[in-house]
Amino acid sequence: MLEIISVFFKLGCIAFGGPAAHIAMMEKEIIVKRKWMSHEDFLDLIGITNIIPGPNSTQMTMQCGYVRGGNIGLVLAGLSFILPAVLITLLFAIVFVEYGSLPNIEPFFLGIKPAVIGIILMATIKLSKKGFKNITLIVSGLLVALLSIFGINEFILIVGTALLGLMIHLITTKPNKIKSIFPGLFLLAKPATLTISISSASSIFWAFIKIAVILYGSGYVLIAYVDSELVERLGWLTKEELLDAIAVGQFTPGPVLTTATFIGYQLKGIIGAIYASLGMFLPSFIFVGILVRIIPFIKKSKLLSFVLGYINAGAVGIMIAVTLKLSYTYLFEWKYCTIMVLSIIVSYFFKKVSSIWIVFGGAGIGYLLNLIA
Repeated sequence: MLEIISVFFKLGCIAFGGPAAHIAMMEKEIIVKRKWMSHEDFLDLIGITNIIPGPNSTQMTMQCGYVRGGNIGLVLAGLSFILPAVLITLLFAIVFVEYGSLPNIEPFFLGIKPAVIGIILMATIKLSKKGFKNITLIVSGLLVALLSIFGINEFILIVGTALLGLMIHLITTKPNKIKSIFPGLFLLAKPATLTISISSASSIFWAFIKIAVILYGSGYVLIAYVDSELVERLGWLTKEELLDAIAVGQFTPGPVLTTATFIGYQLKGIIGAIYASLGMFLPSFIFVGILVRIIPFIKKSKLLSFVLGYINAGAVGIMIAVTLKLSYTYLFEWKYCTIMVLSIIVSYFFKKVSSIWIVFGGAGIGYLLNLIA
């Protein structure tokens, strides 16, 4: 269990760059270095995680923890990954509310995002070899990548690939051989409108619970939900306060959803931060706790395992799109392009180098290049 805590606490401290970067770092630490599972099993977890609401990369830590240590491993992995980001965000929130600004730490973070591109690229290459098993899956994955680049929602793309796989299986399989049970569509349903007063910290908890159970896509989708719910409907935050929370989220490792911690502190201090964090992450523990018990049945079903292959291809397609979009962002600025190229070289030729050194190296080089530019 100490190994689980150590691995995911370290990842929670250095996991900058969003869900794709987090998953890439997990692949390097868990599959390449420790061999907890095969690349095929890891890709299955990525694909299946995309069908439940919540932060995908955080839920991946829980699933990997379950593979290594059962129910206790699930809880320890999730907490170890979430807590560093929550505590760092809380510290930033306290400083911000007290002084009205944050220390000038931006130069150290300029090199981190281009540095993690190398990690993401290597993970994407390895996973594509496992996910693109035939020409149909290759075409499906590349189509998902193209549509993702043009801004189509990730959840819609994953559901689309699942339906494509289902349709192909139905066409190529005799009807009397198909026996399957599909999960309920309750995950797609929006909860009833709920008017919440900010009279107590528990109201913050329920507000974030409501957001968490319908949150599909990348963690950045949270911003749209918070704007709609807490700014526009409930009036708890101003647009300016929401932008402050988003800015802090860019400088913290781990899940982007720890923005909820900052907002909770803005609304009701320490207790508000605790309740907001609980509301945002508790549903993920419940969803994953249910999901890990369903996965063996999915793999045993010929139909569902066939569909899972298409979901996996879609997940790889999304990682390809993320890699391309991030690379394009830094391609035309020589400082960031230099860091990105160095990261790719180190990740490709020195596979045993830990992700932590790539992240710290990117931060250091970014800071130095910022001084001389």
